[in-house]
Amino acid sequence: MQNSADRHEYPAHWEADVVLRDGGTARVRPITADDADRLVSFYEQVSDESKYYRFFAPYPRLSAKDVHRFTHHDFVDRVGLAATVGGEFIATVRYDRIDAEGLPAPGPASEAEVAFLVQDAHQGRGVASALLEHIAAVARERDIRRFAAEVLPANSKMIKVFTDAGYTQKRSFEDGVVRLEFDLEPTDRSLAVQRAREQRAEARSVRRLLVPGAVAVIGVGRAPGGVGRSVLDHIRDAGFTGALYAVNSAFPEEQKDIEGVPAHRSVRDIEGPVDLAVVAVPAAYVPDVVAECGEHGVQGLVVVSAGYAESGPEGRERQRELVRHARTYGMRIIGPNAFGVINTAEDVRLNASLAPEMPRPGRIGLFAQSGAIGIALLSRLHRRGAGVTGVTGVSTFVSSGNRADVSGNDVLQYWYDDPDTDVVLMYLESIGNPRKFTRLARRTAAAKPLVVVQGTRHGGAAPQGHAVRATRLPHATVSELLRQAGVIRVDTITELVDAGLLLARQPLPAGPRVAILGNSESLGLLTYDACLSEGLMPLAPLDLTTGASPEDFHRALSEALADEGCDAVVVTAIPTVGEGSPGDAALAEALRSASSEVPGKPVLVVHVELGGLAEALSAAASTAPQAGSPALGAAVAERPPVAGSERQTPAPVSQAPASATPPAPDSCSRLIPAYPAAERAARALGEAVKYAQWRREAAEPGKVPESIDADIDEKRAAELIGGLLARGQGLTLGTDETCELLGTYGIPVRGALPAASPESAVAAARTLGYPVALKATAPHLRHRADLGGVRLDLADEEQLRRAYAELTGLFGDPEEVRPVVQGMAPRGVDTVVRAVIDPAAGAVLSFGLAGPASQLLGDIAHRLIPVTDRDAASLIRSIRTAPLLFGWRGSAPVDTGALEELLLRVSRLVDDHPEVIAVSLEPVVVAQHGLSVLGASVRLAPPPVRDDLGPRTLPVY
Repeated sequence: MQNSADRHEYPAHWEADVVLRDGGTARVRPITADDADRLVSFYEQVSDESKYYRFFAPYPRLSAKDVHRFTHHDFVDRVGLAATVGGEFIATVRYDRIDAEGLPAPGPASEAEVAFLVQDAHQGRGVASALLEHIAAVARERDIRRFAAEVLPANSKMIKVFTDAGYTQKRSFEDGVVRLEFDLEPTDRSLAVQRAREQRAEARSVRRLLVPGAVAVIGVGRAPGGVGRSVLDHIRDAGFTGALYAVNSAFPEEQKDIEGVPAHRSVRDIEGPVDLAVVAVPAAYVPDVVAECGEHGVQGLVVVSAGYAESGPEGRERQRELVRHARTYGMRIIGPNAFGVINTAEDVRLNASLAPEMPRPGRIGLFAQSGAIGIALLSRLHRRGAGVTGVTGVSTFVSSGNRADVSGNDVLQYWYDDPDTDVVLMYLESIGNPRKFTRLARRTAAAKPLVVVQGTRHGGAAPQGHAVRATRLPHATVSELLRQAGVIRVDTITELVDAGLLLARQPLPAGPRVAILGNSESLGLLTYDACLSEGLMPLAPLDLTTGASPEDFHRALSEALADEGCDAVVVTAIPTVGEGSPGDAALAEALRSASSEVPGKPVLVVHVELGGLAEALSAAASTAPQAGSPALGAAVAERPPVAGSERQTPAPVSQAPASATPPAPDSCSRLIPAYPAAERAARALGEAVKYAQWRREAAEPGKVPESIDADIDEKRAAELIGGLLARGQGLTLGTDETCELLGTYGIPVRGALPAASPESAVAAARTLGYPVALKATAPHLRHRADLGGVRLDLADEEQLRRAYAELTGLFGDPEEVRPVVQGMAPRGVDTVVRAVIDPAAGAVLSFGLAGPASQLLGDIAHRLIPVTDRDAASLIRSIRTAPLLFGWRGSAPVDTGALEELLLRVSRLVDDHPEVIAVSLEPVVVAQHGLSVLGASVRLAPPPVRDDLGPRTLPVY
């Protein structure tokens, strides 16, 4: 693209798709010599006022010299970026490196002058803010640390772009011009601004798909049946409040409608705007459809067509091209191979999916990558979510299929501040960007519960249609990291629904203390055991006997809820037979009445059915309430449908009229969830207790103590790392280099001297002082005391020589064994501290006890870096063998404070220097007072060009 005079190749990694403030997308890329015509065309569409603001004088057209200057860059000292839509420029930004006098200069000058120009039609869309993020990232990559910009005082929009960015700034006014100077190093405020903009933009891009004003279904057959015709019927039958169009190029010209829906041969023929297009044509015809939609101004696509990445390599390339093509026009895509989207809001009522009926309106947001699992989730929520008010249904539903564009991350951004969604349930078969997902999940979970079940968690490959970053972390580790972010991790879709119904209907428990009461002693005991298994603290069950009346249940539940020693109540109920036995409706009302008297504590019901009771409780499987017969707790045990009782469809059957108005949220606040087994109720309650505890802790986050800063030399560490990396792309440091680097962060490593012969071993021991340890450091023997590669407490030369002979006699020559001599550390507990940069999850800190037992049991805990004092404390207490650190069976407790400080220092080292991709401290002997790091290794590599701290971008698949 550039001529031979240019100093650097075209930086393709600077290309990115971004979501703008209004939810549309644009392409950001470097400007090249091939863009001359585009630049001229762009400039002609800019108003005279905008040109004046850019050049401080009337500047009606660009000269040939201007065009050459603005399109020829060396990508180092002179860089230009353009934002494009439909292949045409809508905005540009450039920087020129300058010296202290403001004159053009090459490196090592670290300042550059920056200037923007945004087409008037696209001002107010956040284009300049997005370009500033990207040009700043480019500048940092080219060792530019400061931007300067001169702006006319009347150009308030551009001044606001700079001042709102969150960078550290200086501002001056001279000769009628405002001069702004700002450092490009990201600050807490600049990151907060960037992520707030990211959330708003991505949320709006999803909203455009879920709240459209007009929908076109493309690929509608003339006869009933087929995917396109089915989706059209579902949208119409749900009572969609906007405009609806049917599109098929095969329609006869005289055909004007399909059962009352306006029919067109092309989207171009529709006179009004179209916000959402549902594409249901064969994959080979999709590119033409995308082009028509883009030219008509369609804002987003739901592609239900199959034949993409799920079908193999050719389909994967077809999928990539689909995304590239759609983003060219600023459109986002759900799919391909998607089941569709649903929005039950009364002012939308959109069922653009393959589900033939709308689910019950409610407060649960539901995301499923798999259409089949989406069907199952909708059906289960329908069966178990029914009740008098029927409000524990779905607010919005998204099934993303191959999630080539819109993913769970995008939908989380939407649900975060969606007032119609109180609980989020997600079925994920893969996580394309776990680092971002964890960040978004932490923020979402602080506001509303997020329950996730993940498929392929036992080593199965992700679905072929999904692009997934490679990760070296086992699934259990990823799950643990998600839990730390507040995600409620469950293993099955049954548990997903169980937890979701409890969280949607009941308040969070204040603690783990559980009262149990009911009319079955055996069921009470089963519930007691189930609570213990989930880490809860159940109180002794209260048996009301089988003769208990609804009044007895009401009184017992009221007393339990009033007890300050109780945080939650589980009611166990079995049907009784005989005259005077309580009816289901009466019992349900008694429980609901009692729970409403003390609304701050959750109540659950474990309800066992007998054969004749199913018919009496059938109201719980219907949306429409039966007069005078409220269902017990608005939910009952799941059961297979009775043959012939309902038609077999792939989605829930709703008996509510299309115009049914969902009740106000307050009317459903005390619906009591019921479970068919004590274990399921206890598991759901256990997850709610852990989540509530996380919420309380998240409200008061930990911090990094300032005391560790005193002996951290960040600048010296950076110098060491830079010098070491100059040797190559990646390397494992030697012993001396490792000790020096760790020393800059206050992590001393106990010295070890090589012992290539018995004489050198004796000399080393004299230097270090007895007693000493003799260790084999060959890779296959390192840290393997169980193989006999370590000899401890050698008190004199005789013992050392004998140990040396045994070691070399057992394992081979000194060249093979690589023995070292090390001074003995105070006795304590041997532990291991590691940090690693995972390509998907980011920086992870790990801790466990040393030895094969912990490795075999997988007893290793993890935290995301950076860690706080609270994270460090919880990390060492979260392994199963933690009691060994705190005086187990009469042993002396060790210095866990010193251990926590070490964890903080390792975290700080990796967080400050992304070039440090792995640190291993093994063993770390923690004594009663202090600790000793006896072995350490560090690996370096060049930092990634872009990471989660970089500018906003959409994923590239």
